Amino acid sequence: MTTDTIPVRFDDAVNAKILAVSEDSLQGFQRDPFGEISRRSGVDLDTVVERVREMLRAGTIRRVRQTMLSTSLAPGALVAWEVPQEQLSTAFDYMFQQDPFSGHVVIRTTDAAITGARYKLWTTLKVPQGFSLEKHADYLAQQTGALHYRLMPAKKLFALGVGHVRRRGMEPGSRSEELAEMTDVAVVELTDTEWRALTALKREFAPEEIVANPWPARADEAEMALDEFCAIAESLDERGIVGRFSTFLEHVKPVAGGDAVTRYNALFHWAVPEGREIEAGREVGRHHILTHCYWREGGTEFNNVNVMAVAHGTDKELLLRHKAAIDEHLAEAGIPVGYTSVFWGGRSEIKPSEVSPIAYRECCEQVGLDPDAMRA
Repeated sequence: MTTDTIPVRFDDAVNAKILAVSEDSLQGFQRDPFGEISRRSGVDLDTVVERVREMLRAGTIRRVRQTMLSTSLAPGALVAWEVPQEQLSTAFDYMFQQDPFSGHVVIRTTDAAITGARYKLWTTLKVPQGFSLEKHADYLAQQTGALHYRLMPAKKLFALGVGHVRRRGMEPGSRSEELAEMTDVAVVELTDTEWRALTALKREFAPEEIVANPWPARADEAEMALDEFCAIAESLDERGIVGRFSTFLEHVKPVAGGDAVTRYNALFHWAVPEGREIEAGREVGRHHILTHCYWREGGTEFNNVNVMAVAHGTDKELLLRHKAAIDEHLAEAGIPVGYTSVFWGGRSEIKPSEVSPIAYRECCEQVGLDPDAMRA
């Protein structure tokens, strides 16, 4: 089969088997990631490598990389920005194209004039260890003309796993039998050697780097032996720093064949009584439709919501039915909700946030900032 005839659609039967595993099922560091995808999907290794490589070339897969739990590597927050309407597009472009520390960049709207509706630009923001999240946000506000912003650091994490293919057709109310596990948010300090290994480990793969055994080349890049590289990766995994090995699909953009994997991106908000945030988060996080679920404090700008979750889908009404099922479940669990809302994602771009202190200093110098003045 030539590269011109290799199927690259996400809904091809073989590709769907691969993606159902490779999107978000390979937790932690895998010494043999493509072999593990092969074993779990039932697709032979050569085909897995070939299909992933060609889907990446075609843009069906937007990136392949070993993710990091960046909340363990750098202070971060979800940020809602109030930007004048006439500057919204240029502010979006700046965050996506010129700020390496902004990750998800999304324009969000609401179906009604609810609390917080004036905050239309939403981003995730990380700053490397030792530097100030607030100072960097102030700098971004100056560059984009933002009138105000709200930083919402995650206090606890209850769900994280973007598996769009396996979520297609999921019934509202589908949830795990057990409460969602809770992950604490704490920054871990690394040695220079660990940073060197991590930098090579997390860099996304180019198509030509998709091979049966991808790590020897990364060990060479980190200037260390393969066994040392893997041992450091496994140590980082044990310390809760490594996320998952993942093939990321485009969320809403049409890909090979002209179809989009999802059409709608919903950010759900709930305000639960103080002291019950963890209980509520573990109940909400049980629902399989959710790709993210956090305890974050929205403050008065967002009517004091404190549990947030994200779901993706191709049908807006179906996503609202998923939301209604979660609301009903919270009521059944005896957790009162004082306020709830939905913010819909429109234009969006996603890139990994840079978390290296070395890269932060270099970026500051490039734009004329004194790195030491940006310290926490």
